[in-house]
Amino acid sequence: MSEKIKFTIDGKECEGQTGQLIVDAAADNGVYIPVLCHWRDVVPAGSCRICTVKVNGRFMAACTTPIEDACSVENNTPELQDIRKAIVEMLFVEGNHFCPACEKSGDCDLQALGYRYQMMVPRFPYAFERRELDAESPKIFLEKNRCIFCKRCIRMIKDEQGRSYFGFKGRGKHLEIALDKKLAENMSEELAMEAMKICPVGAILRKEVGFATPIGERKYDNVPIGSDIENLQK
Repeated sequence: MSEKIKFTIDGKECEGQTGQLIVDAAADNGVYIPVLCHWRDVVPAGSCRICTVKVNGRFMAACTTPIEDACSVENNTPELQDIRKAIVEMLFVEGNHFCPACEKSGDCDLQALGYRYQMMVPRFPYAFERRELDAESPKIFLEKNRCIFCKRCIRMIKDEQGRSYFGFKGRGKHLEIALDKKLAENMSEELAMEAMKICPVGAILRKEVGFATPIGERKYDNVPIGSDIENLQK
């Protein structure tokens, strides 16, 4: 059984388990650290760096760094907030994210973080990358222009033999998400919906289920991202 240890986040005394990742330990103590690539109990990837914190004065990714006894974590500082806002802005300009036309609007983590950090006009120029759409799968529509390369689908959507339905192809600026067409032919309804659910943006969409939940009643339409964690101990 893991040993309990104490640490602080922005001066707040917290308690966690030895080896527990900072982002999960923070959530258990009612402190929200934003994530896009992380999913609890899934092997971390450290892809997006939106969870960047300072641990004993050093920048670290909260999704890959375990807590240590008596460590001091900085999370809610102007410096870190600006870093996170910059990352959100970079993700918006690198892909083609037109929220009003996206099925995930109101249920999109990236969009919700844009609101949380009050993103208006990005400080970076738009790349306007154009990646081919993939609609060959019987159940999945793959909108590659929205992919933020978080690897959630690669790490989580697998068949009974442990083979991933998704993967990356290409390198550098030509990198893009791809769907294994042979595996996708027999993809279950439940797994297709799970793939759409775990994608933090609108890159993976289940065909023929558009607007099952109307805009105005979606996950972040009425409550900001992270509110479920921040209200945990209130």
